[in-house]
Amino acid sequence: MEAVLKKEIIINKTLCRLIGVLLFVFLTALGAFIRLPLPFTPVPVTLQTFFVLLSGAFLGAGLGAVSQLGYILLGATGLSLFAGFGSGTCYLCGPTAGYLVGFVLASFLIGTFSGSAKSTARLFALLCIGDLLLLGCGALWLKLLLGLSPKKAFLWGVLPFIPADMLKAWMAALLYARLRTRATQIF
Repeated sequence: MEAVLKKEIIINKTLCRLIGVLLFVFLTALGAFIRLPLPFTPVPVTLQTFFVLLSGAFLGAGLGAVSQLGYILLGATGLSLFAGFGSGTCYLCGPTAGYLVGFVLASFLIGTFSGSAKSTARLFALLCIGDLLLLGCGALWLKLLLGLSPKKAFLWGVLPFIPADMLKAWMAALLYARLRTRATQIF
């Protein structure tokens, strides 16, 4: 009887997955409001990438990518979910649009390989690779949109974010390592 009391009964995995996707849409939106503007780049540091990395790890490739695509679509419809309370389809043509595409790709990549990352160190490495993909998409878009040189795009779109993103990746790896067993039961 004690074993039954310590573990909830998950009746419907589909409902749990839907709640997981909606949760990461909400958390990514919430992360957009925790932002630090940088004076030398049009892109702020936000907490969004922390949740993008976790969405792939917790939900897997498909659902993780869907959660990030859902976030983008809700913001595009006019809900002020993007950094700086931005919204609408015009926002998707601004300087952070490449990062938003990177959200979907990074979540998918992390979800694809997180099952094989058995140690926290390997998971951290995977999250860093996913984050670099995200930053690369953002820098590429900055280069194209603003006509920057590759060096300037790197200096504006990647380099300033690496310290904070490494910390977010490490915290995400620790959190996921702690909750991995339970997450696989739920999702």
